[in-house]
Formats: sequence, C-alpha cells, structure tokens
Amino acid sequence: METTQSPYTFYAEMTPNPNTMKFVSNRWLVVNGKSYEFLSNQRIGSPSPLAEKLFNFPFINGVFISANYVTITKSEVIEWQDVVMELRDFISQFMNTTGAVAIKQEHLEAEILTEKMADNTNSATTTTSSKDYTDFDLKIVSILEEYIKPAVENDGGAIEFDSYVDGVVKVVLKGSCSGCPSSTATLKHGIENLLKSMLPEVTEVVAING
Repeated sequence: METTQSPYTFYAEMTPNPNTMKFVSNRWLVVNGKSYEFLSNQRIGSPSPLAEKLFNFPFINGVFISANYVTITKSEVIEWQDVVMELRDFISQFMNTTGAVAIKQEHLEAEILTEKMADNTNSATTTTSSKDYTDFDLKIVSILEEYIKPAVENDGGAIEFDSYVDGVVKVVLKGSCSGCPSSTATLKHGIENLLKSMLPEVTEVVAING
C-alpha cells in the first residue's frame, strides 16, 4: 500500500534580526545536515531553484535554507507585515508544485563526491571533511555543535567554525545571524564566554564573512 506524504505547509517566525524572517516547514527541506546560504548576486545559476525564484522579489537580499526552514533577508525598503503572507504562500506553492526541490540533486551529489575524495586523502574522522583540524580545533567544533548550533538554528541562522590561531576563534555566521544587530552581543557574551569557560586557551571569538 502506497503512503502519500502530506503537503508542505509553512508558518512564519520572527528572528532576532529585524530584517530576516524564518519560514518553518512541517517537512524536511534539507536532509544532509548542512545549510545553504544564497545572496542576491547569486540569483542566476543558483544550486537552489527555490532561492532563484525567491530572488524574483526585488526586496529579497538573501535566502538561507537548512533542515526544515527557509530564512529570508529583506531590504529595509519594505515592512514584513506587507509581504510575509505572500512569501509564505509562495514558498508553500513552490514546494508543492515543483517536485519539492529546495537544493538541486546534482549539487548534493557533487558535494558527496567531494567529501568522498577528501575522505580518501584524509582518514582522520572529522565533522568537516574539507579541512584538516587539530585535536583542539575539534574540541571547539564539538562545543559549537552541541551548545551553540541548536540555539542559532532556532533563530533561523547557522554558525560554522573557521579557524583557531593564538587564542582567537574565528566563526562564520549565516542566515539571520549575518548582519543581525544583536549578533555581536551574542557572540561576545554568549559564544565567547562559553568557549572561554570550557577552553581556557581561548581568548576571543570573532565573526568573519562567509
């Protein structure tokens, strides 16, 4: 007996960043545990058909897709109250009428191939196969994954470890966290204090552009 999946439905959720809105789905959009961020200058040839279509709205500056949500960054020329329902309905209709493709399959397959090639050249087990991390790097990644990532994702964003040099941890903020007025305070008073308390070698945490 065949089972039919329920249609995609979305609801809008505010984030700490006044220029971003999180649209949460009842079904998974990305199932590989990764996140994808697209800016308005990537509107042509994007790995995401959904992002390409969303960029037809002239006020959209960025699209972030992860797990079961889409975070949209708008320009300041328009208020959310004027467009949020239209965007919610647009995303729902797109996902229910286009084969439910948020990220192109060929892009996902290319990522898998790249990871396999990296694994073949580096047998060490890491959470990110494209870089060679030290044991201390992996401790930082583990803390970010366990303590920071869930809260950041709940706000419609993402955080990724970039590097650690001479006590300074560099991270990449995406989605609603990128350009958020409160992200600096969160970075300094939340993430930095946590890492310092758990890893005394850490002296500072700074955010860089992805």
